Amino acid sequence: MTVAVLGCGYVGLALCEALEERTVYGVRRSADGLDQIEATGATPIQADVTDDNDLEAVPDVDAIVYAVSAGGRSGDDARRAYVDGLRTVIESFADRDHPPERLLYTGSTSVYGDHGGDWVTEATPIEPTTEKTEILATAERIARETAQSHDIDGTVVRFAGLYGPGRYRLKRYCSGPVTAGILNMLHRDDAAGILRWLLETEPDTDTVLAVDDEPVEKWTLARWLAAECDTETPPLQTKAERLEQGDLSVPAKRRLHTAKRCSNDWLRTAGYEFDHPTFRSGYRRAIESATQTDAEE
Repeated sequence: MTVAVLGCGYVGLALCEALEERTVYGVRRSADGLDQIEATGATPIQADVTDDNDLEAVPDVDAIVYAVSAGGRSGDDARRAYVDGLRTVIESFADRDHPPERLLYTGSTSVYGDHGGDWVTEATPIEPTTEKTEILATAERIARETAQSHDIDGTVVRFAGLYGPGRYRLKRYCSGPVTAGILNMLHRDDAAGILRWLLETEPDTDTVLAVDDEPVEKWTLARWLAAECDTETPPLQTKAERLEQGDLSVPAKRRLHTAKRCSNDWLRTAGYEFDHPTFRSGYRRAIESATQTDAEE
């Protein structure tokens, strides 16, 4: 199998490394980071996914993984990356003599909106409520429908909140204050692992919810991390107390009120085995590193 990983950032680089025995092309828009792609064993290519001419530099492949990030916070940035780029990639590769058979698009569980803390699955209707989530919902339709119209099997992989090397946020949770809420999490190793597993198993589905076994309350995580790091429990605050501070933007307030529990039942039943089933395993290396540093100091 030959694979093009378009967007070699946090997850894309890990996927390139996970696919080391395959022929893999890692694509980034800028020259910055091409050496990191090469270090994984993949062939680095500089190309803008919104540019047909640039994409000609990417050889024909059996599968495309679209893991592009917006690179900015504006709606225009998001639309360019998730909608324009994805559509351009599908149409460009579909016109080739040897088009890809499969497309994996890395989306987000944010498209579900607020469910009052209830469980959501792949079958739960999405409820995008912001410009960003509307754009992500549009990208999902392109990944499924536009790809299918070009005889490419498209699968949407909705990632929960990613954490792992460089994104443990230990200081944030150990220092506080920590505001109440629910975290749906996925370690970077499993984000890459799920993508690799989907490429290798070709399950009969067009949507996968990629999340670990245990949605966790933020206060629970903070208390657990404090105990594991042998520090005091950080200040904990309710959502109402956070709102009283009066410094949140409208989008931040909306996020604060959003609550859901994401289920990985389909993924588990289909046979994926997690490297880090819960935060307890996923944070272990970070905790060991932090406690070792404290001991040396």
